[in-house]
Amino acid sequence: MLARAVTHALVGLEPRRVEVEAHLERGIPGFAIVGLADRACQEAKHRVRSGISSALLEWPLDRRITVNLAPAGLRKEGSSFDLSIALAVLAASRQVPAERLAEHAAVGELALDGRIRPVRGAFAVAEGARSLGLELILCAPESAAEAELAGVQAVPVRHLGEAVAYLRGELQPAPVESPDETVEPELPDLADVRGQERARRALELAAAGGHNLLLAGPPGTGKTMLGRRLPGILPLLAPAEALEVTRIHSVAGLLAPERPLVLRAPFRAPHHSSSTAAIVGGGPGPRPGEASLAHRGVLLLDELPEFQRPTLEALRQPLEDGMIAIARASGQALFPARFQLVATMNLCPCAGRGDPAAECSCSPQRLAAFRDKLSRALLDRFDLVVTVPRPRAAELAAGPSEASQPVRVRVAAARVRLREAAPLRTKAADELLTRAVERLPLSGRGRARVARVARTAAALAESDAVESEHVAEALAYRSPKELAA
Repeated sequence: MLARAVTHALVGLEPRRVEVEAHLERGIPGFAIVGLADRACQEAKHRVRSGISSALLEWPLDRRITVNLAPAGLRKEGSSFDLSIALAVLAASRQVPAERLAEHAAVGELALDGRIRPVRGAFAVAEGARSLGLELILCAPESAAEAELAGVQAVPVRHLGEAVAYLRGELQPAPVESPDETVEPELPDLADVRGQERARRALELAAAGGHNLLLAGPPGTGKTMLGRRLPGILPLLAPAEALEVTRIHSVAGLLAPERPLVLRAPFRAPHHSSSTAAIVGGGPGPRPGEASLAHRGVLLLDELPEFQRPTLEALRQPLEDGMIAIARASGQALFPARFQLVATMNLCPCAGRGDPAAECSCSPQRLAAFRDKLSRALLDRFDLVVTVPRPRAAELAAGPSEASQPVRVRVAAARVRLREAAPLRTKAADELLTRAVERLPLSGRGRARVARVARTAAALAESDAVESEHVAEALAYRSPKELAA
């Protein structure tokens, strides 16, 4: 007796069809799973058998059971195959209509008592089912809203017994409730920042033009506070961008059941002890790292020089290409990583440099070693570099400054202007940019980034042309002398 069920394995973000074949034959009783399954997948034998028994269904005691996960050359990882394996075994033993099962995809982990648990990647699996022409997917209730984002109808089942009753036509599961996306999570507000007008302006430029930003200065000046407020002035994601980000977070297992669609630009702030694989992605079955989880959003690296230099250098390619390619002997996984990099750092190891209330005690050798932690190539990829001074007492005692909401409105309007028609540079602006290349240590990449910041400044000013004052402002945000000295 042979029966089949359909599910999907994940290769990076891409769903690959997996046909679960269950074959029952007379012989010495046993249960084998073949098809390049990892340990977690092999352990499905115990979960499936216990789950079927707990659902008061019949386990074929006098049969040898072989489950093949095809294609055999594709590595299968994790527990997401449990539900499809259990249903294929039940279909092979004539307890579930095989023709009815063939109309569905299935994804979920089985508990020993037969409950169906959610698994990561339900959105991507549902996309794979839709590409095969399947319109129904059996899954845990927690995964139902996520799966329906892919354009298929989710069938939420809490227990294996419910799944069997549904396939037999004895039960109709409750419809999937649409999550309430109108309530937005609260984000840190710019009104909390006192003073720091130049840094606030740089933050607005970064938000409007998608620029990378480096905030440098002594401790306690509000660098991290400013960086954490960038997501609050970014507009909501476009529908296509929201689905793109949702797919990444689904594969990483980070979606909340009550808010499956990611509407806001993501924000990631990994610790400086994070490994290179944690930042750019990797592992035996490659998974997205922090750079991909920040796709279409913000990646904050607090205390930039404390990160390992190989980790920082690994970010150079995605900063240019917006993509991370992780190669393995079995193939290549591609992860989108078009993020805004925001970094903070002190100006010297003792943190006294740039602080009028402190004196730098660093020797020239120690200062040189500190600067060597950051390559010139990486620093050149920051469009905006701002020295954040210690705020004055009068600024700290002042009332709230401009809040995030009006800034977000200006940013959204500037993005529309840049998207519809980027402002053209005037002759005076071109001449100033040419002189800057000759007099400053400005690379070709640096020139292009200055031009981009100038276009953003013009868009924020609602100007139809990039004037010389816009180029001058962009040039003022290149590396300060404290970093270049």
